[in-house]
Amino acid sequence: MGLTRKPAPVRLVMGFLASDAEAIEALRPQLREKFGEEELYLPAFPFAFTNYYESEIGSAPVRAFTTYETLIEREEIVNIKLWTNELELRLANEKGTPGLRPVNLDPGYMSLGQFFLATTKDQRQRVYIRDGIFVEPTLYFQEGHFHPFAWTYHDYQSPEYIKYLEEVRRRLAHQHTTGKPYNQRRKMSETPPRNEQE
Repeated sequence: MGLTRKPAPVRLVMGFLASDAEAIEALRPQLREKFGEEELYLPAFPFAFTNYYESEIGSAPVRAFTTYETLIEREEIVNIKLWTNELELRLANEKGTPGLRPVNLDPGYMSLGQFFLATTKDQRQRVYIRDGIFVEPTLYFQEGHFHPFAWTYHDYQSPEYIKYLEEVRRRLAHQHTTGKPYNQRRKMSETPPRNEQE
């Protein structure tokens, strides 16, 4: 019989999809207030993988990602997804377009072995957690790189995403090892010179 143990905390990864970079920049402070200091931000770049979101955010959307220094427990992703859903609806109402989100927020989490996305939609590969929220294994880490599954969204298979997420993983491994976020590491240049008389 295996013994149960609490898994290591994971990194929250937040994806943004919006009509322009300004909409994302306006939202980042609110997310920092909720989740803490950002750990690694990938600025907005053109998103051209599907026109699925055109009715909500236009024909030339942009994508961005950020992570946060404070690690989370895996089960927290449910409350995070519920919160981002409520935020999306509130932003739509404030803009006067109920039901049409000006910004699409895609929270997920990363362990050292996999990257998961949270979703409200059921599919054969998705695992139900609670309160209407599922998680989907999106990428797995093997032989030094992230790899997609057969069902992984095309954009999450792209070199741009993979490069960013592998850097997120490298920093997560650093935090697991040292107990401190990568951005708080002590740089070699900051190390005081050794006193040769010691």
